[in-house]
Amino acid sequence: MPQLKFSRDELLQHHDFAAPHVANGQRLHGGFDAHGSYVPPRADTRVKAIDAWTAALRQRGGDLFDADSSLLTGVQLPTVAQQQYLLRHGVSKPFYNSLTITGKIEGRGRLLADMDFPDLQDIIVEDISGMALGHLNGGLLWAHGIDEGGEPDKGIGGHDVMWFVARDLVFDAGSHPDVEPPENIARPESGRYIAEIAPQYEGLLSLLMNLLIIEFRAEIGFANTQAVLRTEDLFSSRRDRAEQAAEMVGRIRTDEEIHVLSLRLYLGELRELNLKTLDGGTLSGAVVIDRFWQGLVHWATAEQPLLAAQAQREVIAGHIAEHPDSDAILRGFDALSDPQLRPAAAG
Repeated sequence: MPQLKFSRDELLQHHDFAAPHVANGQRLHGGFDAHGSYVPPRADTRVKAIDAWTAALRQRGGDLFDADSSLLTGVQLPTVAQQQYLLRHGVSKPFYNSLTITGKIEGRGRLLADMDFPDLQDIIVEDISGMALGHLNGGLLWAHGIDEGGEPDKGIGGHDVMWFVARDLVFDAGSHPDVEPPENIARPESGRYIAEIAPQYEGLLSLLMNLLIIEFRAEIGFANTQAVLRTEDLFSSRRDRAEQAAEMVGRIRTDEEIHVLSLRLYLGELRELNLKTLDGGTLSGAVVIDRFWQGLVHWATAEQPLLAAQAQREVIAGHIAEHPDSDAILRGFDALSDPQLRPAAAG
């Protein structure tokens, strides 16, 4: 029988790194194997456990939750072409800010290591001690949070610092003022989606599904950032450093693959289980997940992207306004936008 129950120490076990992960003077998480390939942190037993739980789920007739980043089909702004256009015209603040903001948003993910979450076993009929769901509070969510926000008390940076390192590889220190992430465009309140169970459990399930959407959106954004960094006619005096920055983003993406796989596993397990309801009955996990997911995906694909793009266009227009040839640059920028984002005069 494969091992399906793991201690916290086992799930947080590192590989035996041949070399530490250090870049631009910063100690970062993870490390390198004997061949020089990057290896994520806390991935030795965690990845083996995910594989074992996935195999067990499939043996029970289930599977990983069927979703990937391709479902996020909404408009984007700025696109890769727009970032390239701005950089070629000397408008670097939007790209600089995007690297800073992404790092700060990643750092917020550390809350997963700092929060107390309810035990889902309290409302799940079946025994989950041999499932990933039974280990959420046994190291899995903590590891996810530390991947994002690092261990600053030990001087080890996570994804937050890795983004700042990528930024500082291609821009001079202090090229632009510091910037804070914009306010989130919140999903409109429409009451509870899973009112049959206690709010704290609904909150945890909502968190897991929202995290998966966030990971999918990040996957697209990270790929776009790498494409910009690898554009041969950009950062011409720092091409080697730009490639290093793109590799840094690639290492972050390697870490995030574990997060996506984990979240799909959690939701896949939940769909095969039954939840105890407040009235003493039970409710299929598939009903719970699918009901919430349908509304979340509609928001994330049909509503939120357009609102976010419109807000971002206004911010970038303000940065372009600082350029002496701002009117022409803004026209060129808008010409590269999705038609529904173009001002009437630019359409």
